Amino acid sequence: MKFPVETLGSGLGHPEGPDVLPDGRIVMVETYTSKIIAWSPERGIHDYAICGGGPNACMLGSDGAVYITQNGGTVGAWKADVMSVPSIQKAWPDGRVEFAVKEVAGYKLQAPNDLTFGPDGRLFFTDPGDYYPDNRGMGRIFAVNPDGSGELLDEIPASYPNGIVAEKDGSIIWVESYDRGVYRIRPGGKSEQIAQLPEKHVPDGLKIDEKGNLWITAFMGGGVDILRPDGSYVDFLETGGVPLNCVFYDDNLIITDFGDITAVTAEAPMDGRLWRIPVGVRGMKLFRGKIG
Repeated sequence: MKFPVETLGSGLGHPEGPDVLPDGRIVMVETYTSKIIAWSPERGIHDYAICGGGPNACMLGSDGAVYITQNGGTVGAWKADVMSVPSIQKAWPDGRVEFAVKEVAGYKLQAPNDLTFGPDGRLFFTDPGDYYPDNRGMGRIFAVNPDGSGELLDEIPASYPNGIVAEKDGSIIWVESYDRGVYRIRPGGKSEQIAQLPEKHVPDGLKIDEKGNLWITAFMGGGVDILRPDGSYVDFLETGGVPLNCVFYDDNLIITDFGDITAVTAEAPMDGRLWRIPVGVRGMKLFRGKIG
């Protein structure tokens, strides 16, 4: 499957984790500049907030703040100019940034990666260990309540939990980058694998469409894998580049792309792009919540 790809912005430094603001702007993180940035037709790419460290994804909360997974300031060998604390941050429309969560249920966070609100208003996020496949650490999935308390939902040795979304029944879908697995956690349960993506299709971010299908960006795979809710394969959306994450906007798929690269190094390439693809499919309405 292939559609025309429209480039909305370019020259971006590791753009990730997009969402749509109430005013219609697309908001995303730009890891290599330690910023939250936004795009609109009138203003193009512009700054939203400076959060320091290495922001990896963001999502609008019901309180109007943009919630951020803050990995502390590393992507592989890359280090931020101003390091931060592994955490969940909140960026307000006036540019203020504050910490919302630094630990959950006594666990200090390692490098929060992606996040989603569930239908119960809780915030769910992935917290992988070491970035390098030859030094695999403990991956964790956390849930945080509106009052800031929370729980460890699952702990998986030698894993890199990455993108995460919530289904209508409260189940959580997350992807694991080392084994290319797609996993579901039903309410009160543990992770169960429902699919494994093709060779070299490293899953990164994902969203759910209005039919419940999963759209999973394939890091270094040049596109988006589409799966049914049961994990069976539907199709592959060819995009080229290195798609990192996505969000539905009307009947378009918005993709943050790393650029035309073949390896992640200690350098910070500013070759990323923001894409809009008219896929003719609408996304499931995202859940919203807040902490504090």
